[in-house]
Amino acid sequence: MNIELRHLRYFIAVAEELHFGRAAARLNISQPPLSQQIQALEQQIGARLFARTNRSVSLTAAGKQFLADSRQILSMVDDAASRAERLHQGETGELRIGFTSSAPFITAVSDTLSMFRQHYPDVHIQTREINTREQIAPLTEGALDLGLMRNTQLPDNLAWQMILREPLLAMIPRVHPLAQQTSVSLFDLAKEPFVFFDPHVGTGLYDDILGLMRHFGLTPVITQEVGEAMTIIGLVAAGLGVSILPASFKRVQLHEMCWLPIAEKEAVSEMWLVWSKHHELSQATERFKQHLIQAANT
Repeated sequence: MNIELRHLRYFIAVAEELHFGRAAARLNISQPPLSQQIQALEQQIGARLFARTNRSVSLTAAGKQFLADSRQILSMVDDAASRAERLHQGETGELRIGFTSSAPFITAVSDTLSMFRQHYPDVHIQTREINTREQIAPLTEGALDLGLMRNTQLPDNLAWQMILREPLLAMIPRVHPLAQQTSVSLFDLAKEPFVFFDPHVGTGLYDDILGLMRHFGLTPVITQEVGEAMTIIGLVAAGLGVSILPASFKRVQLHEMCWLPIAEKEAVSEMWLVWSKHHELSQATERFKQHLIQAANT
Protein backbone atom coordinates (compact mmCIF):
# COMPACT_ATOMS: atom_id res chain seq x y z
CA MET A 1 0.00 0.00 0.00
CA ASN A 2 1.41 3.35 -1.04
CA ILE A 3 -0.85 6.05 0.35
CA GLU A 4 0.68 9.51 0.44
CA LEU A 5 -0.37 12.52 2.51
CA ARG A 6 -1.59 14.27 -0.63
CA HIS A 7 -4.06 11.41 -1.17
CA LEU A 8 -5.48 12.07 2.28
CA ARG A 9 -5.78 15.78 1.55
CA TYR A 10 -7.52 15.06 -1.76
CA PHE A 11 -9.93 12.70 -0.05
CA ILE A 12 -10.72 15.14 2.77
CA ALA A 13 -11.45 17.92 0.27
CA VAL A 14 -13.93 15.74 -1.63
CA ALA A 15 -15.46 14.43 1.61
CA GLU A 16 -16.02 17.96 2.91
CA GLU A 17 -17.27 19.41 -0.37
CA LEU A 18 -19.17 16.28 -1.52
CA HIS A 19 -18.57 17.60 -5.00
CA PHE A 20 -15.58 16.76 -7.19
CA GLY A 21 -15.66 20.04 -9.08
CA ARG A 22 -15.64 22.21 -5.94
CA ALA A 23 -12.98 20.00 -4.33
CA ALA A 24 -10.77 20.29 -7.43
CA ALA A 25 -11.12 24.08 -7.40
CA ARG A 26 -10.29 24.14 -3.67
CA LEU A 27 -7.17 22.05 -4.33
CA ASN A 28 -6.25 24.10 -7.39
CA ILE A 29 -6.15 21.05 -9.66
CA SER A 30 -8.38 19.89 -12.48
CA GLN A 31 -11.24 17.49 -11.80
CA PRO A 32 -10.18 14.42 -13.90
CA PRO A 33 -6.85 13.89 -12.07
CA LEU A 34 -8.68 14.30 -8.75
CA SER A 35 -11.21 11.63 -9.68
CA GLN A 36 -8.38 9.33 -10.78
CA GLN A 37 -6.53 9.83 -7.48
CA ILE A 38 -9.65 9.03 -5.44
CA GLN A 39 -10.26 5.89 -7.51
CA ALA A 40 -6.66 4.81 -7.02
CA LEU A 41 -7.00 5.44 -3.27
CA GLU A 42 -10.12 3.29 -3.10
CA GLN A 43 -8.34 0.51 -4.99
CA GLN A 44 -5.41 0.58 -2.58
CA ILE A 45 -7.70 0.53 0.45
CA GLY A 46 -9.96 -2.09 -1.03
CA ALA A 47 -13.15 -0.23 -0.14
CA ARG A 48 -15.48 2.31 -1.73
CA LEU A 49 -15.20 5.63 0.08
CA PHE A 50 -17.87 7.51 -1.88
CA ALA A 51 -21.28 6.57 -3.21
CA ARG A 52 -21.59 8.39 -6.54
CA THR A 53 -24.61 9.14 -8.70
CA ASN A 54 -25.04 11.54 -11.59
CA ARG A 55 -26.48 14.09 -9.17
CA SER A 56 -24.74 13.54 -5.82
CA VAL A 57 -21.69 12.31 -3.94
CA SER A 58 -21.93 10.89 -0.42
CA LEU A 59 -19.63 9.10 2.00
CA THR A 60 -19.98 5.38 2.55
CA ALA A 61 -19.58 3.91 6.03
CA ALA A 62 -15.97 3.11 5.16
CA GLY A 63 -15.55 6.67 3.87
CA LYS A 64 -16.82 8.16 7.12
CA GLN A 65 -14.35 6.09 9.12
CA PHE A 66 -11.51 6.91 6.75
CA LEU A 67 -12.37 10.63 6.97
CA ALA A 68 -12.04 10.62 10.77
CA ASP A 69 -8.78 8.69 10.59
CA SER A 70 -7.37 10.88 7.80
CA ARG A 71 -8.06 14.04 9.77
CA GLN A 72 -6.31 12.54 12.80
CA ILE A 73 -3.31 11.46 10.71
CA LEU A 74 -2.87 14.90 9.15
CA SER A 75 -3.28 16.52 12.54
CA MET A 76 -0.56 14.26 13.95
CA VAL A 77 1.73 15.12 11.04
CA ASP A 78 1.14 18.83 11.56
CA ASP A 79 1.81 18.47 15.29
CA ALA A 80 5.00 16.50 14.63
CA ALA A 81 6.22 19.15 12.20
CA SER A 82 5.40 21.90 14.69
CA ARG A 83 7.26 20.12 17.49
CA ALA A 84 10.30 19.60 15.27
CA GLU A 85 10.28 23.25 14.22
CA ARG A 86 9.95 24.47 17.82
CA LEU A 87 12.77 22.18 18.90
CA HIS A 88 14.93 23.49 16.05
CA GLN A 89 14.10 27.07 17.06
CA GLY A 90 15.03 26.37 20.68
CA GLU A 91 11.48 26.80 21.97
CA THR A 92 11.28 23.26 23.39
CA GLY A 93 13.70 20.60 24.56
CA GLU A 94 15.91 20.15 27.59
CA LEU A 95 18.70 22.29 28.98
CA ARG A 96 21.03 20.68 31.53
CA ILE A 97 23.14 23.14 33.50
CA GLY A 98 25.70 22.49 36.21
CA PHE A 99 26.61 25.35 38.50
CA THR A 100 28.68 26.08 41.57
CA SER A 101 26.98 27.33 44.72
CA SER A 102 27.95 30.94 43.96
CA ALA A 103 26.48 31.03 40.43
CA PRO A 104 22.84 31.80 41.44
CA PHE A 105 24.11 34.87 43.33
CA ILE A 106 25.44 36.37 40.08
CA THR A 107 22.91 38.82 38.65
CA ALA A 108 23.55 37.89 35.01
CA VAL A 109 22.92 34.22 35.81
CA SER A 110 19.76 34.71 37.87
CA ASP A 111 18.35 37.24 35.37
CA THR A 112 19.03 34.92 32.41
CA LEU A 113 17.42 31.94 34.15
CA SER A 114 14.35 34.03 34.97
CA MET A 115 14.08 35.49 31.46
CA PHE A 116 14.54 32.10 29.83
CA ARG A 117 11.83 30.50 31.97
CA GLN A 118 9.38 33.29 31.06
CA HIS A 119 10.10 33.35 27.31
CA TYR A 120 10.64 29.62 26.73
CA PRO A 121 8.37 27.85 29.23
CA ASP A 122 8.41 24.61 27.22
CA VAL A 123 12.17 24.18 27.59
CA HIS A 124 12.82 21.93 30.57
CA ILE A 125 15.72 23.41 32.56
CA GLN A 126 17.48 20.80 34.66
CA THR A 127 19.95 22.36 37.12
CA ARG A 128 22.56 20.55 39.20
CA GLU A 129 24.59 22.19 41.94
CA ILE A 130 28.00 20.66 41.43
CA ASN A 131 31.50 21.84 42.25
CA THR A 132 33.88 23.11 39.62
CA ARG A 133 36.13 20.07 39.31
CA GLU A 134 33.16 17.69 39.38
CA GLN A 135 31.56 19.42 36.36
CA ILE A 136 34.39 18.55 33.99
CA ALA A 137 33.54 14.85 33.48
CA PRO A 138 29.77 15.29 32.79
CA LEU A 139 30.49 18.17 30.41
CA THR A 140 33.01 16.04 28.56
CA GLU A 141 30.65 13.04 28.43
CA GLY A 142 27.62 15.08 27.36
CA ALA A 143 25.66 14.56 30.60
CA LEU A 144 25.68 18.36 31.06
CA ASP A 145 25.12 20.91 28.29
CA LEU A 146 26.59 23.92 30.09
CA GLY A 147 28.61 24.46 33.23
CA LEU A 148 29.03 27.53 35.41
CA MET A 149 32.27 27.21 37.31
CA ARG A 150 35.16 29.12 38.78
CA ASN A 151 38.31 29.53 36.72
CA THR A 152 40.26 26.28 36.70
CA GLN A 153 42.43 24.10 34.47
CA LEU A 154 40.24 22.65 31.70
CA PRO A 155 40.91 19.82 29.24
CA ASP A 156 41.28 20.71 25.57
CA ASN A 157 37.82 19.33 24.69
CA LEU A 158 36.02 22.03 26.70
CA ALA A 159 35.47 25.64 25.60
CA TRP A 160 34.78 28.52 27.95
CA GLN A 161 33.72 32.14 28.12
CA MET A 162 34.27 34.37 31.14
CA ILE A 163 30.97 35.84 32.29
CA LEU A 164 32.15 37.61 35.45
CA ARG A 165 35.37 38.87 36.98
CA GLU A 166 34.68 39.98 40.52
CA PRO A 167 36.64 40.93 43.62
CA LEU A 168 37.23 38.56 46.48
CA LEU A 169 35.99 39.89 49.81
CA ALA A 170 37.10 39.20 53.36
CA MET A 171 34.53 37.95 55.86
CA ILE A 172 35.11 39.16 59.39
CA PRO A 173 33.09 38.65 62.59
CA ARG A 174 31.60 42.02 63.46
CA VAL A 175 33.13 41.96 66.95
CA HIS A 176 36.65 41.36 65.56
CA PRO A 177 39.07 44.34 65.58
CA LEU A 178 39.64 43.96 61.82
CA ALA A 179 35.96 44.70 61.26
CA GLN A 180 36.64 48.32 62.13
CA GLN A 181 38.87 48.81 59.10
CA THR A 182 37.73 49.93 55.65
CA SER A 183 39.78 47.18 53.97
CA VAL A 184 41.94 44.30 55.05
CA SER A 185 45.18 42.79 53.77
CA LEU A 186 45.77 39.13 52.96
CA PHE A 187 48.67 39.32 55.40
CA ASP A 188 46.26 40.24 58.21
CA LEU A 189 43.85 37.48 57.26
CA ALA A 190 46.59 34.86 57.21
CA LYS A 191 47.28 35.53 60.90
CA GLU A 192 43.72 34.65 61.92
CA PRO A 193 41.96 31.28 62.32
CA PHE A 194 40.68 30.53 58.82
CA VAL A 195 37.35 28.90 57.94
CA PHE A 196 37.49 27.33 54.50
CA PHE A 197 36.49 24.51 52.17
CA ASP A 198 37.52 20.93 52.69
CA PRO A 199 40.12 20.21 49.97
CA HIS A 200 38.26 17.04 48.96
CA VAL A 201 35.03 18.89 48.12
CA GLY A 202 36.30 19.85 44.66
CA THR A 203 35.43 23.54 44.62
CA GLY A 204 37.49 25.73 42.31
CA LEU A 205 37.60 28.41 45.00
CA TYR A 206 39.87 26.22 47.12
CA ASP A 207 42.71 26.36 44.57
CA ASP A 208 41.79 29.91 43.53
CA ILE A 209 42.03 31.52 46.96
CA LEU A 210 44.81 29.44 48.48
CA GLY A 211 46.80 29.91 45.27
CA LEU A 212 46.37 33.67 45.66
CA MET A 213 47.70 33.52 49.22
CA ARG A 214 50.63 31.34 48.18
CA HIS A 215 51.44 33.98 45.55
CA PHE A 216 52.16 36.32 48.47
CA GLY A 217 54.02 33.63 50.43
CA LEU A 218 51.12 33.11 52.83
CA THR A 219 49.66 29.89 54.23
CA PRO A 220 46.53 30.43 56.32
CA VAL A 221 45.89 28.28 59.37
CA ILE A 222 42.65 26.53 58.44
CA THR A 223 40.89 25.62 61.69
CA GLN A 224 37.49 24.69 60.21
CA GLU A 225 37.01 22.73 56.96
CA VAL A 226 33.49 22.57 55.52
CA GLY A 227 31.74 21.58 52.31
CA GLU A 228 29.50 24.56 51.56
CA ALA A 229 30.02 28.30 51.20
CA MET A 230 26.92 29.01 53.27
CA THR A 231 28.45 27.00 56.12
CA ILE A 232 31.57 29.16 55.92
CA ILE A 233 29.42 32.27 56.21
CA GLY A 234 27.58 30.83 59.19
CA LEU A 235 30.76 29.84 61.04
CA VAL A 236 32.37 33.23 60.45
CA ALA A 237 29.22 34.89 61.79
CA ALA A 238 29.51 32.62 64.84
CA GLY A 239 33.01 33.99 65.46
CA LEU A 240 35.00 30.85 64.62
CA GLY A 241 37.38 32.64 62.28
CA VAL A 242 37.71 34.70 59.12
CA SER A 243 37.43 33.71 55.46
CA ILE A 244 37.36 34.87 51.85
CA LEU A 245 34.63 34.43 49.23
CA PRO A 246 33.73 36.10 45.89
CA ALA A 247 31.69 39.30 46.04
CA SER A 248 28.64 37.47 44.62
CA PHE A 249 28.04 36.04 48.09
CA LYS A 250 27.70 39.54 49.55
CA ARG A 251 23.98 39.20 48.90
CA VAL A 252 24.01 37.13 52.10
CA GLN A 253 23.98 39.69 54.91
CA LEU A 254 24.22 38.62 58.55
CA HIS A 255 24.34 41.11 61.40
CA GLU A 256 27.09 39.15 63.13
CA MET A 257 29.63 39.50 60.31
CA CYS A 258 30.78 42.05 57.75
CA TRP A 259 32.26 41.97 54.27
CA LEU A 260 35.44 43.99 53.67
CA PRO A 261 37.42 44.74 50.49
CA ILE A 262 40.83 43.10 50.24
CA ALA A 263 43.70 45.52 49.71
CA GLU A 264 45.63 43.43 47.18
CA LYS A 265 44.41 44.11 43.63
CA GLU A 266 45.11 40.49 42.65
CA ALA A 267 42.25 39.34 44.90
CA VAL A 268 39.78 38.56 42.12
CA SER A 269 37.92 35.49 40.89
CA GLU A 270 36.30 34.61 37.57
CA MET A 271 33.11 32.74 36.77
CA TRP A 272 33.21 30.80 33.50
CA LEU A 273 30.52 29.41 31.24
CA VAL A 274 31.84 26.09 29.92
CA TRP A 275 30.64 23.68 27.20
CA SER A 276 31.97 20.78 25.18
CA LYS A 277 33.65 21.36 21.82
CA HIS A 278 32.66 17.88 20.61
CA HIS A 279 28.96 17.65 21.53
CA GLU A 280 26.56 19.61 19.34
CA LEU A 281 24.63 22.13 21.40
CA SER A 282 20.86 22.14 21.00
CA GLN A 283 19.26 25.36 19.81
CA ALA A 284 17.82 25.92 23.30
CA THR A 285 21.29 25.52 24.81
CA GLU A 286 22.84 27.83 22.24
CA ARG A 287 20.13 30.40 22.83
CA PHE A 288 20.64 30.30 26.61
CA LYS A 289 24.41 30.57 26.19
CA GLN A 290 24.13 33.66 23.99
CA HIS A 291 21.59 35.31 26.32
CA LEU A 292 23.88 34.74 29.32
CA ILE A 293 26.98 36.04 27.56
CA GLN A 294 25.05 39.12 26.43
CA ALA A 295 23.68 39.70 29.96
CA ALA A 296 27.18 39.38 31.40
CA ASN A 297 28.52 42.01 29.01
CA THR A 298 25.85 44.65 29.68
